Amino acid sequence: MTAERFRLGLNYWPAGSAMGFWSRFDPGEVAADFARISAGGFDSLRLFLTWEDFQPAPDRVEAPMLERLALVLDLAHDADLLVMPTLFTGHMSGVNWLPGWALGGAERDERFRVVSGGKPSSLGLRNWYTDERVLRAQTLLAAEAAGAVSGHAALWAWDLGNESSNCVIPPTSAHAREWLSRITAVIRQADARALVTVGLHMEDLENERHLGPEEAAEVCDFLTMHGYPGYARWSRGATDELLLPFLAQVTRWLGGGKDVVFSEFGLPTYQPGDAAGESARSLATTSLVDEHEAASYTERALTALVDCGCTGAMLWCHADYVPALWDRPPFDQAVHERSFGLWRADASPKPAVATVREFARRHAASNPRRPSAAAALAWLDVDPQEFHRAPSTHLPRLYQRFCAALAG
Repeated sequence: MTAERFRLGLNYWPAGSAMGFWSRFDPGEVAADFARISAGGFDSLRLFLTWEDFQPAPDRVEAPMLERLALVLDLAHDADLLVMPTLFTGHMSGVNWLPGWALGGAERDERFRVVSGGKPSSLGLRNWYTDERVLRAQTLLAAEAAGAVSGHAALWAWDLGNESSNCVIPPTSAHAREWLSRITAVIRQADARALVTVGLHMEDLENERHLGPEEAAEVCDFLTMHGYPGYARWSRGATDELLLPFLAQVTRWLGGGKDVVFSEFGLPTYQPGDAAGESARSLATTSLVDEHEAASYTERALTALVDCGCTGAMLWCHADYVPALWDRPPFDQAVHERSFGLWRADASPKPAVATVREFARRHAASNPRRPSAAAALAWLDVDPQEFHRAPSTHLPRLYQRFCAALAG
């Protein structure tokens, strides 16, 4: 993939329905959101096909959902936005949302609740890298979804999953490669021009999850990475923007030089003096920051991602969620997930929107990829094989070297 410009995007759920987007679909709301997003300086967005909505049975993909997907791309095209749909969602905002037929296995990450049919489930997950029934179902959904929007002018790329290692982990790299090849092949059979990536996150670098940049680079057109300093015990704090280019460069290094889009970063916010915001701040286990602090972080992060040679960046996320959703998963327990938005739940912009708009204006009609001195990777003192022998040790240590290299 050769980027013609630095893609500036965000991750999309509607403020009023969140993960209920597809079942409570409102095209008027989507059109208004997309117009607002485009006017805010964004040129792309990433959205998510909730697995249970699109595939309620392993041998059936819901035609009305595919029609809604096609309509969403039409609306995006009207707003001059490109779309990255994400398959097999799957993991989202601290919850694993699975259709009932994908449960009953031995896989389980105890950090994350499982929700199926709108209710919490105690069942484990079937490993979709080894369970042939789930594999066949995934192949069907990938083929049907790709076929439904084949050649669409608003289709940017397919994302094969959102942080899927939080659901299940392939037993070996060979299983991961076979899965990647299988799903990618059916997408490209349905749409020969389709680009493909897969939503990796920091834990896929920090731990051996068998599906990382090396495996993804073999079949993906470009790589993606997600990163949040507040989730890294070894970062310099929740607003440490240097973590992002570091993760991007490690991803590119392990992926053999493939282009990287940083497809998730952001901060949850509160409004000083706002009773609801202050209450959420006291309840949140992850730090909420002032909206102006979040805007400053956004500017620094975007600049750092451009400087390290990323081909794009996508903020998490479109909007805060309305209070009517706060008593439902994931917001009942993950309080910080309520307020990651660039816009507040009432559609008023936070200060970061002006930051993004100005960034977009400065970089209009150009490709500002200008890797800094740190992009030379002089701070790397291991080869990939040695890195993989102890990634959880090497990653924090290399980050200290990276920061020292930038400091001169």
